[in-house]
Amino acid sequence: MNMLINGEWVESADKETIDVTNPYTGELLDTVPAAGKADVDFAIQSAVEGQKIWYRHNIRERAGILRRFLELVKENRDLLARTLTLETGKPVFDSYGEIDSVYMTFESAIEIVKHQYGKTMPMGIEGGYDDDLQVTVHEPLGVIACIVPFNFPAALWAFKAGPALMAGNAVVVKPATSNPLCVLKLMGLLAEAGVTPQAVQCLTGRGSLVGNWIVENPMIAQVNLTGGVKAGIEIARKAAENLTDYKFELGGNDPLIICADCDMDLAVNEAGDKTRNAGQCCSGAKRFIVHKSVKEEFVRRLIEERLKTIKTGDLLDMETDYGTLISPEAAAEVENQVQHTILQGARLVYGGKREGAFFEPTVLDHVTVDMDIARDMEVFGPLFPIIEFDTLDEAIEIAEASHYGLSAGVITNNLQDAMKVAGALKSGMVAVNGSGGFRAQELPFGGGKKMSGNSRECMSSVLEEVTQEKSIIFRYAMKKYNEYK
Repeated sequence: MNMLINGEWVESADKETIDVTNPYTGELLDTVPAAGKADVDFAIQSAVEGQKIWYRHNIRERAGILRRFLELVKENRDLLARTLTLETGKPVFDSYGEIDSVYMTFESAIEIVKHQYGKTMPMGIEGGYDDDLQVTVHEPLGVIACIVPFNFPAALWAFKAGPALMAGNAVVVKPATSNPLCVLKLMGLLAEAGVTPQAVQCLTGRGSLVGNWIVENPMIAQVNLTGGVKAGIEIARKAAENLTDYKFELGGNDPLIICADCDMDLAVNEAGDKTRNAGQCCSGAKRFIVHKSVKEEFVRRLIEERLKTIKTGDLLDMETDYGTLISPEAAAEVENQVQHTILQGARLVYGGKREGAFFEPTVLDHVTVDMDIARDMEVFGPLFPIIEFDTLDEAIEIAEASHYGLSAGVITNNLQDAMKVAGALKSGMVAVNGSGGFRAQELPFGGGKKMSGNSRECMSSVLEEVTQEKSIIFRYAMKKYNEYK
C-alpha cells in the first residue's frame, strides 16, 4: 500500500519499502514506502497550500464533508476492523470498538467546532478605549503533524486528525512503522469524502527518520505526538529551533492503590482491565499497590477469576478477548523486564511465558519500591507487579516514587481516603474506584504532570490545542452607540 501525498497514492522517491507483518502469524501483510526527506518536504509544502484551500470551506461545508467521511467509515467498518486486527494482533472485537470510536470522535469534533464562540470584551473599563469594539475569533494553527502510536492507531489518529481538520487545519500524519495500514485507509476515506486532498497527507517510514524530518520543517505549526518520553524530549529539542508548538501524550507507570476496605469484586475487575490490548496501554494500572491485609485474596482472585479466564485463539473470532503484543521484539522486551525484576528480588507467581509475539498475563509478587518497575520502568505488556503497603501515607509515597504522572486509581469505600489520594497524587487523572485506564471522550486526558506530557487531549478542551485566538479591534466603532445608549 502506498502513502498519500498531494492527493496521490505514491511510492517513496527512492522506492525503498518497509514490510508490515501480522504479529499473530508472522505472515507478510503488505509493504509501505519508506519516505525520504524529499517526500516529507514535498508533503509539508503541499499541506501548507492545501490548508489555505480547506480553510476557505466554511464550518457548515467542512461538517458536511466530514459527515460523508463518517458514512464511508460505516460502509467500510468490517474492512477497517479486520485490517486493524491483522496488523496489530488485537482481537477483532476490540478492533470493532476502536473503529466505532473513530466515528464518535469525528462526530463530536464536528459539533464542538460548530459551537466554538469568540468573545466581546467589556467596554468602559480602561480609559482611552471606551469607544473601541474589541472582539476575539478562533483560527486554525496551519499544518499539524500527527505522530500516531501503534497501540490504538485508529482511535488516537481520530483524536488528533478529527478536531484539527474540522477546525480548518491541514494534517501531515505519520502512522506507526509497524502497523500503518488502517490509518492509511482512513486517510484515503477522508480524501474520498471530499477533504481538500493536499490537506490530508500521510507519510510512512521509520519514525527516527521521518518524524525528525517532519519536526525540523519550519512550516509545521504544531507537532502532536503520542509516544515515549525519549521521543518527546528529542522532538521538543528539535521543535525549539523553530519555536514550533508541540503537544505530547507520553508514557505512564500508573499506580492502582487497593485499600483494605475495598470492594474486592470491583478491585479484581478494574485490575483485570490490564489484559486489554495485551497491556499495551499508555494509561492503565501498571503498579498494583495493595494493602497487606487483602493482598493474598486479591492476587488469588485476580489469577483465578480474570487471568485464567482469558480466551485466546483466532483473533478474527468475536469470542477471543486476548491477543498478542505488536511484535516478537516487543514481547521479548517484556520478558527481559520480567527477568530483570525477578533478579531484583520479585517472585513470579503466575505466567511469564512467551511464544513469538504472545506473552502470558504475568503476576510478580514481593515487588518493592526500590525496584525499577516500581518507579520509572514502563512495561508495555500484561504484567501485574504487586507492591504491599501498610498505611495510606505509605501507599501514596510508593505511588509518587515515579517520574511519570499520567493517570492513577484508588479502590476504597472511604470517601475521605479517596479524596486524600486524589489530592496527593501528581497525575493528570485520578479514578476513584477505578483504574488509570479510564478514558471518557469528553474528559481531559494526557500527561499534565511530570514526564507524561503536556497535552489534555479530549473533546472538552481539544480546540484550545488546535486553534489560536486572534484579537480584532474596531477603533472608535462604538462612539455613536455610546452617545445614544
